Amino acid sequence: MNTKMNMKLVGVLAVSVLLAGCHSKSNTASETDSALNGGVQSSSTAIPGSEADLAQNVGDRVFFDLNNSELSQEARQTLDKQAAWLKRYPAVRVTLEGHCDERGTREYNMALGARRANAARAYLVALGVDTDRIQTVSYGAERPAVLGTGEAVWQQNRRAVTVVAQAGS
Repeated sequence: MNTKMNMKLVGVLAVSVLLAGCHSKSNTASETDSALNGGVQSSSTAIPGSEADLAQNVGDRVFFDLNNSELSQEARQTLDKQAAWLKRYPAVRVTLEGHCDERGTREYNMALGARRANAARAYLVALGVDTDRIQTVSYGAERPAVLGTGEAVWQQNRRAVTVVAQAGS
């Protein structure tokens, strides 16, 4: 971590200590998280700006229809939240991973995975996230989220996943 990030962490910890000491009743962890997150209730204890924070409090993946790289309304809503989260943590860099289900050739799935990752990236960039903060990679069908066959499994494997690559710089 760089000095700037360390100072932010020290500041957050200091505010937490002050908040805990200023109240006659003790705050629960979720009340303190809520206060630090602008009143948004958080059920996690993930470190703000971490991959766990993104996954638990924002959503780290969007899903696609068969043989498709178009973003659904639900995918756009998740990416809207991701863009806001990325703007809140400007030192965070991410990698968008494109994935497919097991059907299709390796070459086709690699290309489709790339289109899915790039569609999510283009949407985040259109919302104001700096292009230098987002890399893309396609895994095709090589890294399924769920093993097996059938539509219920395949739906979960047709996705783009936002992974925190680096915080700093």
